[in-house]
Amino acid sequence: MNKEQIGCCGAFCGTCPVIKEKQCKGCKIGYQTGERDIKKAKCKMKVCCLQKGFISCADCSDFDTCDILNSFYSKNGYKYKKYKESLDFIRSSGYEKYLEIANIWTKQYGKLK
Repeated sequence: MNKEQIGCCGAFCGTCPVIKEKQCKGCKIGYQTGERDIKKAKCKMKVCCLQKGFISCADCSDFDTCDILNSFYSKNGYKYKKYKESLDFIRSSGYEKYLEIANIWTKQYGKLK
């Protein structure tokens, strides 16, 4: 398990079926190695997070007031609530504890307790 599998938004790419089916490259994969160019990324959250050198948006001091995050988490859909819960959990309990739990999920989000 590694922290590169945690999406900037709180999704856990390590258990994501879309990544396993090779239909998505994930949030961070390829940017550190230069295989992908962050300047071409369309996701504002990813660009901001990676350019600041964060593991996820949980590391940002603007977490509670960020317009990009607030816009993302205000979308309709269960997964957005779960992604926010993941980042809140990381902020309170840390990445290692999050990875221990997330590794048993069957998709990119799951129960945290």
